[in-house]
Amino acid sequence: MPISADRFDRIDGDEDGPKPGTNAHEILSFLEENADQAFTQIEIADATGVNRGSVGPTLVRLREAGQVDHKGTYWRVSDHVRSLDAAAAHTAAVAANHEERPFDYDEWQEHAVDPRRTHE
Repeated sequence: MPISADRFDRIDGDEDGPKPGTNAHEILSFLEENADQAFTQIEIADATGVNRGSVGPTLVRLREAGQVDHKGTYWRVSDHVRSLDAAAAHTAAVAANHEERPFDYDEWQEHAVDPRRTHE
């Protein structure tokens, strides 16, 4: 049975991101925790404990996957990953906020936008 090109591209096991314990996971986790900064390969190796010879190739793979950005000698987590993290955090906060309250469909319906009528 054929699979989509997107699924084929993710067949290396990164469908849910790098697996814990891998160099990619260690590096990406470090960069996500320090999303407001950019680091050299040496700084990343020293902070993560990943072998210096493995940091470069791992960063290249993460960049090709759109997970990190690279300028000059510096690397940082990509804006795309940061956006996904922010959206997930927002979703969790909203869900937690509404966890105790029952959903009132009629009240929601009063404020809901009918997509069929957005062009009127």
